Amino acid sequence: MTTLEQMTEDFAFLDDWEDRMRYVMELGKALPDLPDADKTAENKVKGCASQVWLTTRPHEGADPVIDLAGDSDAHIVRGLVAIVLAAYSGKRASDIVAFDAIDLFGRLGLIEHLSAQRANGLRSMIQRIREEAARHLV
Repeated sequence: MTTLEQMTEDFAFLDDWEDRMRYVMELGKALPDLPDADKTAENKVKGCASQVWLTTRPHEGADPVIDLAGDSDAHIVRGLVAIVLAAYSGKRASDIVAFDAIDLFGRLGLIEHLSAQRANGLRSMIQRIREEAARHLV
C-alpha cells in the first residue's frame, strides 16, 4: 500500500482536480479488499452515503498501536478510505486521537472539491477512528 508520505508527494504534482480524482481512484483500486466476513453492520460507518466498513485491531498496551482496514462499494470513497488508512493505521492510539485528517485532506487539495455527502462521510470515518482509538487508551 502507498504510504501517506508518498501520497502527499504525488498530490503535490497534480494541479488538475480531475487528475487528483483519478489518483484517488487509483489508490482505491490498490486498497486490499476487506474480507466479506468483516463487512458487517457493526463495522459499517454511519453517516456515509456509500457503504463503508472499517475494522480496528488494537495491539496490547496502555497506548496500543492500532491496525485498521477498510473498504467501500464506491470507487472514489474507496480511495478516500485508502488515504484515511494511510494516515491512521499502524499508529499509536494517542497519535490517532491527536491527528485530524480533515486538515490533511485540505492540504492535499481534496476537501474543497468533495460533495457535501462525501465530506460528511469522510468526517464520519475520521470521527469513528479517533473515537475507537480513544477507547483503547488506558
